[in-house]
Amino acid sequence: MAEDMTAILKYCPTRGELYAGVFIIGCINGLAAKAISSVHRIGWQDAVLGTFDVSAVVIAACFAGISLVLSDRTELARAVDVALAAILLLVIALPIGAASWIAVAMLSIYVLSTQQVSEPLRRGAVILLATTVPMLWSRLIFDMFAKYVLAIDAWLVGWMLGTDRHANMVEFADHSGTLAIFPSCSSLANVSLGLLCWIAISEMTGHRRRPQDILWCGLVCACVIAVNVLRMSLMGLSYAHYAMLHSPLSELAVNVIILILVAAISMLGVRRDIFSRA
Repeated sequence: MAEDMTAILKYCPTRGELYAGVFIIGCINGLAAKAISSVHRIGWQDAVLGTFDVSAVVIAACFAGISLVLSDRTELARAVDVALAAILLLVIALPIGAASWIAVAMLSIYVLSTQQVSEPLRRGAVILLATTVPMLWSRLIFDMFAKYVLAIDAWLVGWMLGTDRHANMVEFADHSGTLAIFPSCSSLANVSLGLLCWIAISEMTGHRRRPQDILWCGLVCACVIAVNVLRMSLMGLSYAHYAMLHSPLSELAVNVIILILVAAISMLGVRRDIFSRA
């Protein structure tokens, strides 16, 4: 027993193991805070149908990024790595959900700024840094430009329906009322998730950056916006359509459709890398 305790105390983790531990705690804490907030806001039943307001893309990206980081066995953790991990764990311990994603972003940036870092560790850090965008940064950006983002969504829906719009309000196609587009319906959040899906798949396959990637990313964004605007346009046909489509189950179905389309486009964009690994 004493020998086992001595071996544990003498054990020195690799950088990948140390970083993965911090990433795991940060992601779990951040996701848990989001889930708890969802339950408090809309109740257990709707929260479950809405996957606790956490996209499957985010969960898959967290798993993929941490797996890549954990696969690094090239170098033992240094004193500076342990000190940084301790500081970030204190940040994660703060009773603020956003603090966990800030810690994940800080560690990812630190890894990417380090010159001597293995390829799996670098790719994992890229995925985890991208994960913080839909979970934190896109929301902050949206708060700054909400008026303009919602106006663009409203303009697209009004154009589809052929009805008048004012700010984030669009008239129903049957002129029986108006459709209000709120932040939860905005295309911006889904666009950030679409780009995260592209980054996660490209990094997992070891995709090398090409100029054509801009076109694929643009196609991902266009697909997400098109599906979201189409859903809001169908809701804007009449109040009956709105009541039918404005539900957690309907939102879940749309999210699944977006996920399938975005994943298919992303895999098509990195098909050469996938086939080269086969």
